[in-house]
Amino acid sequence: MFPELKRLIEQMGKDRGIERDVIVRALEDAMLVAARKKLGADVELEAHYNDELGEIEVFQFKTVVEKVLDTETQISFDEARSTLDDEAQLGDVLGQKIDSSTFGRIAVQTAKQIIIQRVKDAERDKIYEEYHDKKGQIANGFVQRFEGGNIIVNLGRAEGLLPANEQVFKETYKRGDRIRSYIFDVKKITKGPQIILSRTHPEFLRSLFELEVPEISEGLIEIVNVSREPGRRSKIAVRTRDKDIDPVGACVGMRGARVQNVVQELKGEKIDIVPYADDQAKYVCNALAPAKVNRVFVDEENRAMEVIVPDDQLSLAIGKNGQNVRLAVKLTGWKIDVKSETAAAEKTDELYKDLMKIPGIGEITAEKLVKVGLKSVAMLAAADSQQLAAIPGVGEATAAHWIQEASKVLNQEIEGK
Repeated sequence: MFPELKRLIEQMGKDRGIERDVIVRALEDAMLVAARKKLGADVELEAHYNDELGEIEVFQFKTVVEKVLDTETQISFDEARSTLDDEAQLGDVLGQKIDSSTFGRIAVQTAKQIIIQRVKDAERDKIYEEYHDKKGQIANGFVQRFEGGNIIVNLGRAEGLLPANEQVFKETYKRGDRIRSYIFDVKKITKGPQIILSRTHPEFLRSLFELEVPEISEGLIEIVNVSREPGRRSKIAVRTRDKDIDPVGACVGMRGARVQNVVQELKGEKIDIVPYADDQAKYVCNALAPAKVNRVFVDEENRAMEVIVPDDQLSLAIGKNGQNVRLAVKLTGWKIDVKSETAAAEKTDELYKDLMKIPGIGEITAEKLVKVGLKSVAMLAAADSQQLAAIPGVGEATAAHWIQEASKVLNQEIEGK
């Protein structure tokens, strides 16, 4: 049935990259199916590969009895002793080798189909395991074909799927084009492993920098976070614990070579490399580059910052359609409210006027209160007198008086409403 089986097993394992045991098990199972088609489903059978003989041996098992009622499952005591085992006892189950050449053409064809299917399944499992381990890495391939808006990518031993929603809007490809993408996910489906690719994922940008900048792959520079609007603009925050290394300079490279290689791969996507800072206010200011920032008010509780920029820097800080500040928000994780100096001054004037309702508080004092976060009569009324007294030039008696007067003003406003 299988001439030169030993050589066939070795060759199949070599050509398909499948473990020998998987192929042997497939052959054994196939022979069992062929045997059952010939002998029936109720017969007790086993199949084993004999490496010395280079063949799959099939054994039919029968119980030793005095009187045979079913020749397929039973064997007489005398026959068992004379043909199989001269020490056989009643009730023993003995195996008898079957001539596989008697299985017939249909049975053999069925066996071959099972072997082919098992080998395919083994190949799929191997590809799944291989690419599942590569999840989160970059894959290189060729555009093989198009299915709807999706691109099927030839990765060598497997095909990858680049869905329409994982493609950059302005990129176009034709059959045979080289394409680099990020292995976003690997799934098991009926047809085999499905390798999902992406060119829009933020981690694709991170992986490209890891390839271009040796200091990142060596662990000398850390990519803290990435925010991206694919095809348009991205920001990447970097830092290092080594004072002798400039993380931004290393990522930019000599004459901008490293970052330009990434920009070229992303078909012209603009990339801002932002130095990370433990001081979160400074980090937010860095993230808003290239805009210059005059001052920042931090609201730790709500993880929010009010950023004041020169009037001529407002459009730069916000960016086209709010892109720059939106990317900065994604990068830092802080809510960012950007205001021009003029708008901030108008708002501050309103704050000063509110606080100046309290007897004894003039413009200079109101400015001090705003700087420490006391921006309204209600906040002053709820303030702690000791914390208020800690402000230079304010004593405990004055602090207590302001809090009392603020409470009166607040009550009058509530009653007036």
